[in-house]
Amino acid sequence: MDVLFDGFVDAVKLLLSGDEDSWSIIALTLRVSLTATAIALLVGLPLGAIVALARFPGRRVLLAAANTGMGMPPVVVGLFVTVLLWRSGPLGGLGLLYTPTAMIVAQAAIATPVVIALVAAALQQVDPDFRVQMQALGANRVRAFAALLGEARLPLFAGTMAAFGAVVSEVGAAQMVGGNLVGQTRVLTTAAVLATSRGQFSLAIAFGLILLLIAFGVNLSLTLVQQQRAVPR
Repeated sequence: MDVLFDGFVDAVKLLLSGDEDSWSIIALTLRVSLTATAIALLVGLPLGAIVALARFPGRRVLLAAANTGMGMPPVVVGLFVTVLLWRSGPLGGLGLLYTPTAMIVAQAAIATPVVIALVAAALQQVDPDFRVQMQALGANRVRAFAALLGEARLPLFAGTMAAFGAVVSEVGAAQMVGGNLVGQTRVLTTAAVLATSRGQFSLAIAFGLILLLIAFGVNLSLTLVQQQRAVPR
């Protein structure tokens, strides 16, 4: 219990002291996680809609692949991205390995299948005749699709929260492609792992508590928007 209490005290000190290293870790965590989530939404939303609404050969295979991707171990994604970005790899010339960009790529790859699968599931729950009715009322395809997204907005918000949760808590891929370099690629999860390996348990707990606070803050914001939109007018 003393270690937990010390961790809580350290977390408060880190947040209030204005320590530059700690705040840079927090800022990078937010930057990487939010950017990866945004990319996953930009890619996963249209792909999920295509899988849910279109009819083409291999559609069920793609849906199964997305569902499988939801449970893919992050270290596998990290290994794949590392091989791609390695000096002798296909994209090694870009020099992205051990940079925040590599971490964003890896985390976006982790979150995208989550978005695709949950978007597809959400859209498949909407009445199949809804889009036809919208088009019959004069809405073009874009407006009909926007209305369809509006009908499925609550599970779509849940998908966004799930995607963010998948990346903000990820450590394996982030450490593999980022290297946990101080001042460059160190985020809260990798900092906590490093502190634990050094026996600095109260510091590791402090990083973990700050990570939970960030996750709670982002998810609270999304939940408030979700529930506000859920209230009938």
